Amino acid sequence: MSSHVPNQARVIPLRPAAAAPTPAAKEPLWRHVVGDVLRRERLAQERTLKDVADAARISMPYLSELERGRKEASSEVLAAAARALGLGLADVLALAHGELARPARARPARTGTEPTSVTSVVSGRDRSSGRAAAAPHGGMCLAA
Repeated sequence: MSSHVPNQARVIPLRPAAAAPTPAAKEPLWRHVVGDVLRRERLAQERTLKDVADAARISMPYLSELERGRKEASSEVLAAAARALGLGLADVLALAHGELARPARARPARTGTEPTSVTSVVSGRDRSSGRAAAAPHGGMCLAA
């Protein structure tokens, strides 16, 4: 006389299920932003990793790791790399700020391909023509 009905209780939720949160725009890591800035400046100057690493007095593999965003540089190392590129630490920070200030959807994805180079903050000159770079509102051009 037994019925083979499963012994399961029905669950009644007390609160309605919350909607899945929408994924927020992922903030870039500082080391990725700074690495991108260093690499773009080095490539814009048509310099090798070895050349810049020697000028900064850091190892070539370490500079490569910095550029790829795999290592977090100390302020001393970052300043040395900036000086080796003819920039000040403030210039690197200004370029990184420009990257962070752009809307997330306009940032290039980190695919291993490099975006176009930026105009040098130090010289304020367009590298392709050698002429002074035009900047909107009479300010210095920080990013292309």
